Amino acid sequence: MDYAIWKAAKIAFIVAVALGFGFLILPLIVIIPLSFNAEPYFTFTEGMLRFDGEAYSLRWYRSIIENPEWRTAIGNSFLIGVCATFIATVLGTLAALGLNHPMCPMRDAISALLISPMVTPVIIVAVGVFFFYSSLGLGQTHLGLILAHAMLGAPFVVITVTATLAGFDRTLLRAAASLGASPLTAFRRVQLPIISPGVFTGALFAFAASFDEVVIVLFLGGVDQRTIPRQMWSGIREEISPTILAIATLLIVFAILVLVAVELLQRSSKAAQAQK
Repeated sequence: MDYAIWKAAKIAFIVAVALGFGFLILPLIVIIPLSFNAEPYFTFTEGMLRFDGEAYSLRWYRSIIENPEWRTAIGNSFLIGVCATFIATVLGTLAALGLNHPMCPMRDAISALLISPMVTPVIIVAVGVFFFYSSLGLGQTHLGLILAHAMLGAPFVVITVTATLAGFDRTLLRAAASLGASPLTAFRRVQLPIISPGVFTGALFAFAASFDEVVIVLFLGGVDQRTIPRQMWSGIREEISPTILAIATLLIVFAILVLVAVELLQRSSKAAQAQK
């Protein structure tokens, strides 16, 4: 009797998980076949339902390359994302190292301040960034967007690096100092290789946050600073085209690759800690 109840509960649990997974994933999966629609519609045509080869096409993927606006948006997204990620990774790593130091005062208050951009509604951040950067002459500039996106990405780096530093043995730094290594050399040769999985994980999250951000771009960016999300938003408002579905499919693939990379980095970090 107990085994039958346990088996029924297990089946119910699997069904519940499958339903929840389907509820979350199906809206994304349906985008993928629609992006190959040969017709300029956002619905499945009769030919697609019959799996007719002529009903499927790569025309919307080709339009991404052929359209100069989409090329500009892709270039801006990668330029802003890479630069913002570099700044966020450097500043976030330094902040995490400072917070991890035993002599750091008001650690909790500083940590709350550093992660505040992550928990603050993005519309509030966008309004503040708009007025602040506009007063500095950074409105509608790539530099302004890079700095704003770096501010959004830095909390991810702080959190992941801080979590990695929680398992770091500080006696390794003292041993390096006893052998004549300077603090910078000890960090570069001892500490950084150990915490590098956390640094790279935070950098990936920071890049994803920048790549996906649209509200700040709406407030601070101009025509020359359009990113992929901004171009998609404009396309929905101005001209509905399945090109949006094609770029959305590419972004889904990109997100999957980022998640796979994060998982591999986390496994590498756990393996490194297990070997200590």
